[in-house]
Amino acid sequence: MGAEAHRQMARQPVACAVITVSDTRTESDDTSGQTMREMLVAAGHRVEFYAVVKDDPPAIRSLVQGLADEGKVQAVLLNGGTGISRRDSTFEAIDGMLDKRLDGFGELFRMLSWQEIGAAAMLSRAVAGTCGDLVVFSTPGSTNAVRLAMERLIVPELSHVVWEVWRQPKPT
Repeated sequence: MGAEAHRQMARQPVACAVITVSDTRTESDDTSGQTMREMLVAAGHRVEFYAVVKDDPPAIRSLVQGLADEGKVQAVLLNGGTGISRRDSTFEAIDGMLDKRLDGFGELFRMLSWQEIGAAAMLSRAVAGTCGDLVVFSTPGSTNAVRLAMERLIVPELSHVVWEVWRQPKPT
């Protein structure tokens, strides 16, 4: 069965969590998190959880692990903290939690970013994968980067990715 047939079978709303990682943003000025939430809802998905957290790896890991343990969401979308500044640590927090990485997500995101911003795209450490039954996407925090990732990569494939993770029985 091809990818398009899988997409057709996987047309289910996904229960999502949106997390903005930032030392400076608040819920009232978080345009990137708002963009993620609006685009998910417009695509027919549900946003069951939203938070803004400091760029602190233990706090990020704890929040994502808590969401995985709780089992109320199928996907976590993070934005922010994926650059190379001293405070950018979302990649370190998330990468070690992933059971299976979706390397193509970061590769495609950087390729698409390169088309928009040029060589600076190489500074992004966008990453995606699975953490148990949870699908995790981590994007840069700029609203333009979030919009690009959502429009071109996440929204078109979110149901399909979740379906791939959830359609098989767990190994015993």
